[in-house]
Amino acid sequence: MISSSGGHYEQLKMLSVLGENNDIFWVTEKVDYSSKADYYLIQTGLKDKKFLFRMIINLFKTLKIWLKEKPDYVITTGTMIVIPMAFLAKILGKKLIYIESFARIHDATRTGRLMYKYADLFIIQWETLKEIYPNAVYGGSIY
Repeated sequence: MISSSGGHYEQLKMLSVLGENNDIFWVTEKVDYSSKADYYLIQTGLKDKKFLFRMIINLFKTLKIWLKEKPDYVITTGTMIVIPMAFLAKILGKKLIYIESFARIHDATRTGRLMYKYADLFIIQWETLKEIYPNAVYGGSIY
């Protein structure tokens, strides 16, 4: 389970029940406020001047997490910090599940547009997004 901090992570935490019958671990960004997780990556975004540098560091941190945990599935609600983990899943033949943000009713996120091409299962929380993601599965609200 991996996502950026804040609302994306809050949505992902709604899936905590999956931990009752499955071995899961949590990855998010290291931020000033409390976000309980097993692993933390460096917070970054496309507008960050150190984006490339931070993504490289996150790639190495992600590799370390991957080697320790050896996940069969990667479940994410986005954003940029998930890219290394998502592509590792695809390269290593594991399943990638992407859940588009609840906040997106009529338009797509950047990460969603990218993950739509690679996700084994792409879930939307609003039926209106079927126009943008025709092959997505409408799962309803994660809340």
